[in-house]
Amino acid sequence: MVKRQNIYQDIIKSVSTKEKLLAVLIDPDKFLIENTRSFIEKVNASIATHVFVGGSTVDDFATEVLVSEIKKNTSLPVVLFPGDITQITEKADAILFLSLLSGRNPDYLIGKHVEAVSKLDKTMLEVVSTGYILIESGKQTAVERVTKTKPLPRKEIQDIINTAKAGQLLGMKLIYLEAGSGAEKALSEKIIKSVKNELAIPLIVGGGIKSKAQLEQAYKAGADLVVIGTAFEDDDLFFEDLRLIN
Repeated sequence: MVKRQNIYQDIIKSVSTKEKLLAVLIDPDKFLIENTRSFIEKVNASIATHVFVGGSTVDDFATEVLVSEIKKNTSLPVVLFPGDITQITEKADAILFLSLLSGRNPDYLIGKHVEAVSKLDKTMLEVVSTGYILIESGKQTAVERVTKTKPLPRKEIQDIINTAKAGQLLGMKLIYLEAGSGAEKALSEKIIKSVKNELAIPLIVGGGIKSKAQLEQAYKAGADLVVIGTAFEDDDLFFEDLRLIN
């Protein structure tokens, strides 16, 4: 197998040069495989820097099929954002090894990770340990339902900060603040800024971002990488607002 690019080091380099990153999240369970080429053409023409693939509940092998099609149509790094070990495929470039720090279900803190090791050992995937923090967004999300954990309250900002810092102290390489897929409310600038000010590692922010203005607000507050999924699922004309400037 051919060794792939070091995606984490590329993120670190971008953070050091203050380049803001954008990942388009594609959920195999909600995406029609026959639309891959046309969708990825729009991704390539946008300011997106990464493609994330994954979902809370995905049929077996659906992730591998989708990743294979995506790789045929883009040179952007494809990163797994898995809800379960069945979504691991060597066709991708890297995997966010997510530990759900906001919850207390041992399966999603360490259990699923132990199960995943033998599968990961057979791949050349770059494994990036990521502290995943779910924050309330106005409705129950798929993550909350599947993991049987509660999100952290938005008003408990110090608790959110402490959870993120605990992840950093545990050796996580990234912290991912998530409002959840289809969130009614994106994370506030105050939450993002408060967490970013206390971290020495890159910060990913996702959930509920449905406009260019909200994207820019997240960047301004301190997000190093923003993840957008539902906005593109609902209206791919959103790409028009995020086209590359030639």
